[in-house]
Amino acid sequence: MDQSVVLIGLANVLSPMNLAVIAGGTLLGLFVGAMPGLSATMALALLLPLTFSLDPATGLSMLASLYLAAMYGGSIAAILLRTPGTPAAAATILDGSPMAASGRAGRALGISLLASFTGGLVSGIALLTVAPLLGRIVLNFGPVELFALAVLGITIIGSLSQGSAIRGLFAGTIGLLLGTVGMDPTTGTPRFTFDNIHLFSGIEFTVALIGLFSVPQAIRLIETSQVGQKLASRVTDRMLPGLRDTLRLAPNMLRSGVIGVVVGLIPGAGGDTASWFAYNEARRFAKDKSRFGKGEPAGIAAPEAANNAVVGGALIPTLALGIPGSSSAAILLGALMVHGILPGPTLMTDHGDVTYTLIWAVILANLALLLFGLFFTRIAVMVTRIPDGVLAPIIIVFCVVGTFAINNSLFDVIFMLGFGLVGYLLDKCQVPLAPMVIGLILGPVLDTSLHQSLLIGQGSWGIFLQSPIATVLLLLAAVSILQATPLFPMLYRRIRKRRNGDGTDPTQMNKTD
Repeated sequence: MDQSVVLIGLANVLSPMNLAVIAGGTLLGLFVGAMPGLSATMALALLLPLTFSLDPATGLSMLASLYLAAMYGGSIAAILLRTPGTPAAAATILDGSPMAASGRAGRALGISLLASFTGGLVSGIALLTVAPLLGRIVLNFGPVELFALAVLGITIIGSLSQGSAIRGLFAGTIGLLLGTVGMDPTTGTPRFTFDNIHLFSGIEFTVALIGLFSVPQAIRLIETSQVGQKLASRVTDRMLPGLRDTLRLAPNMLRSGVIGVVVGLIPGAGGDTASWFAYNEARRFAKDKSRFGKGEPAGIAAPEAANNAVVGGALIPTLALGIPGSSSAAILLGALMVHGILPGPTLMTDHGDVTYTLIWAVILANLALLLFGLFFTRIAVMVTRIPDGVLAPIIIVFCVVGTFAINNSLFDVIFMLGFGLVGYLLDKCQVPLAPMVIGLILGPVLDTSLHQSLLIGQGSWGIFLQSPIATVLLLLAAVSILQATPLFPMLYRRIRKRRNGDGTDPTQMNKTD
């Protein structure tokens, strides 16, 4: 690790401007997370155009702090309304809602805040130490290895998508195809532009992002709108947990933070997976398991520490390998692309100052979250009372204004609305949108590295088998695709039946014996 670059990043993040945007992003994240129906991904997509006029490190610091705070903000609605503000807060309902119903809403929110701070701090430390190590490993990556890495990235994201893995791979393929629109990077000939000059430079990533994530969210809010029927609980008791509570929950929060980091390293797994995993482990380690589901503090601390730890975990492959660990991390990667910084293994070496500023911003955002969370959570509770029917048109207006501001182009606005309708239809068909975004990001990298690799190999595809690193990465991609198909589980079940002789489960056989 280059100590000078680390210190430069720390000095950058401590500048008054960066501290101000971290504070602003944290406050905005609290309100976004507290509002049921909104998501951190949607807010990041809407704010992305605002970063155009900012320094790359400053813009990324704002987006990262919003991302982190929104994960905690989701617990506000989960505890008070029994409705998760974000998908990652679903597990918090099990014990947070009963605790609030018994008049301890403040204590529940305080435990959630402390756990979110602890998990975020664990992930920030992991990001500061692990990402540079991975960055060193990939220093010798060339076009051949970059191509194999991009292939692995798209297959992992597709196969780990929620729901049908085939649909996830389908969405990733669409993203890859959309990434080829524009001028060929090698020959300079236009592809899939239909003689439209607006498409010669390719599909504007930010336009697609706002359309895919924000417009469908607004349409869903309109569909489920119940104007005037939102009522939030009131927080009347003390929020900050006592020393005894903190010490008792500390091992649980640290363990859950580690779980969140590990799950975050797996692209596509997400905070909701980490939350349920951590909740299950907290219950398994508890002496009295019967208290879970009835207002047990450990049942709040575990999922909240895990889902905040996912933020740093997801950024590790994003920064070190150029493979976004989540859809929100993909937007942060898109913010780098907006500023002309190419994502990939060379990110930490060619743009170390920006990268380490982002890493330090994640750590400082946790401190801001703890500070502002104590003072502004009671105000954020009021946000949960805004009717969906009022919120939806406001989101659409922000989408139109933000899109038009990118290039002052009405074509971009029409394009954004078109992507919004496509995203809504895909969502109705249960096709995940995150793989499409990853395909849009990795498409140009895949395209360029493929051309360069074939030039190096003089047109021979055998060039990809001459590199040990590329061969291993492509084999991992093949295994990932096989796991995503129905054939793999079927073969696995058949092998198990053969081993057992009569097809019975060996664990059940032991019990009967």
